[in-house]
Amino acid sequence: MEEDIDEKKFKGDCTPEQLFQELDNDPSSKLDNDQLDRITAMVNEYQGNIKSHLIEQQEKKSSRADRLADRIASFGGSWTFIVLFCAFLGIWMIINLMSFAFDKPPFILLNLILSCISALQAPVILMSQNRQAARDKQEAILDFAINYRAEQENMELKALLERLDKRMERIEQMCLTRQSEREDNNG
Repeated sequence: MEEDIDEKKFKGDCTPEQLFQELDNDPSSKLDNDQLDRITAMVNEYQGNIKSHLIEQQEKKSSRADRLADRIASFGGSWTFIVLFCAFLGIWMIINLMSFAFDKPPFILLNLILSCISALQAPVILMSQNRQAARDKQEAILDFAINYRAEQENMELKALLERLDKRMERIEQMCLTRQSEREDNNG
């Protein structure tokens, strides 16, 4: 009953988003008991759908520009991009080595285009990496919460097994005592 009250208190006082924000603000600090309790309450609340909840939260927080940056970074880091870009460079050079060239060697216009692509692509990739780092941090927090909760459950099970073992020993001892008393009475 007291645990239910505590869970309600934690759910009311701090949402998972607020907890993530709090942990994001000071990543070097260790978790205190209050944060551990809130993480436990959060794990209990989600019960199995934590990963889907995390993805849902990321979708809510990400803007159209963020999703576009992720797609651009995904394409920019693919073999498709590399092959297409190499084909573009090859075609550009072949066309400009022929008689109707508009960018004669040393391909100054091509160098300008490549510089512009690099200048735009680098920050987009960094934005995407920063968002992925934030997602990874949230996943790590949730993984910790799940592991912490599992460890608590394991400790509870261990204590229960130890109690059952002691009970079994007492029951065996009582059975042996009764059996020896019966043998003494019969003999």
